[in-house]
Amino acid sequence: MNRDESLGYLVAHLNQEIQNELDARLQLYQIDIKLWPVLFSLLQEEGISQTELSKRCDVANYTMTRLLDQLQAQGLIVRHQEEDNRRTFQIFLTPQAKAMEHDLVREAERVNEMYLGKLDEDERAVLMALLRKVNREEK
Repeated sequence: MNRDESLGYLVAHLNQEIQNELDARLQLYQIDIKLWPVLFSLLQEEGISQTELSKRCDVANYTMTRLLDQLQAQGLIVRHQEEDNRRTFQIFLTPQAKAMEHDLVREAERVNEMYLGKLDEDERAVLMALLRKVNREEK
């Protein structure tokens, strides 16, 4: 098998290109690419626990703690302790983060368009459906 026949290689290569492009754009907002999955998840749904956020971002809980520490230091999130469980925190975006939402999402959409723009509408739909299917298969 050569590189052009390897799913792992092709996906990893594309992922690296997309991350590099998005990272360059996010730097304009002083956001590191490592923080993007957390911010993007919180833009989708605030008030979730750190544990749930770790699952959604597919990172270890201790890694999520460091990412949340960075976001908190930048004034982009706050942690609220749950009343019935003092060890659990709900994570919320600050007004500063919410004010950046439109711009950050627009940058991500532009990066998507850079790569998906090479495909026609039907090809895009098929690619996205196939990626969702492969990513949701039980391991």
